[in-house]
Order: sequence, then structure tokens, then C-alpha cells
Amino acid sequence: MTLDSIIDKQSVLASLKAQNKKQLLQELSQVLANRVAIDHRLIFETLFQREKLGSTGIGQGIAIPHGKLPSISRVYGLFARLAVPVEFDSVDGQPVDLVFVLLAPEHAGADHLKALARISRMLRDPAVVAKLRGTDDSEGLYAILTEPAANPAPNASAA
Repeated sequence: MTLDSIIDKQSVLASLKAQNKKQLLQELSQVLANRVAIDHRLIFETLFQREKLGSTGIGQGIAIPHGKLPSISRVYGLFARLAVPVEFDSVDGQPVDLVFVLLAPEHAGADHLKALARISRMLRDPAVVAKLRGTDDSEGLYAILTEPAANPAPNASAA
């Protein structure tokens, strides 16, 4: 699974504005609702309930909110670079400025986990993160997210 199979250019936001975590999740849910034709409240509730289990803020200004919905047929992604970082209850206590949202069908166990692993690996690469933070437009962000170097095959990384 490559990231270009779960995001498209319309799924990349270059300068999203939000005051806090809840508003951020609401904004992201609105954008995703337009892509997957599901009520934004259902998406928000799914993401918000997942956050109650533990923050998806993985540290270093990065969060990967995710959830499963019964009414979608494939994995969807949305990437947002925030105009101003927001508090996200991240594991390292740092505010978040890079967010990759992932929605998967309820029955997509392996695909959901593979997508999460791929996104996590990519966003833990300091070179990729630096490029994302240094790019101001959606097209440039999309190119970084979908370039082959940012999406190594699972066995391509050094052990």
C-alpha cells in the first residue's frame, strides 16, 4: 500500500488553522466528510473517541489520529500542516503542527495497520519531516508524501 492510494491532492492541507485539539479534529472531520460522503459528526466522534483512549500525538510535533468506520469501503487519508501548532496531549508534551488522519473500514484490520505503520515510519524520518515543515503549498506537500523515498517498502529499511 502506497500513500498515493489513500490520499490525493485534495487531501493535503497546507496551512490549516485551529485553536485547539478539538477544533482541529472538527476541521479535519469536515474536510474528510466531503471526501468520503459521511456525516462529519460521525467522523469527528470516531476520531474523538479514539483520542480518549490515548493521544495519537506521537511526538516531535506529529499526530496520526485514526479510526474505523463501518460505512466506508477503503482506507482514506488526509494530511494537514498547521499554520500554528496546537496542544495535542502528545507523548512528549510538544504541540502538533503535522497531522495525518487515517480512516479505515471496520473490516480492514491488516490494511489499517499497514497504513498506520507506513505513515508512522515516514513521519519519523527527520529528512521527510524537515521537507514537510519547509513546504508551504499543498502540491509540494503531496509530492513529498507520495515520493518513493518517503514510502519505503516495509523490508527496505535497515534492521
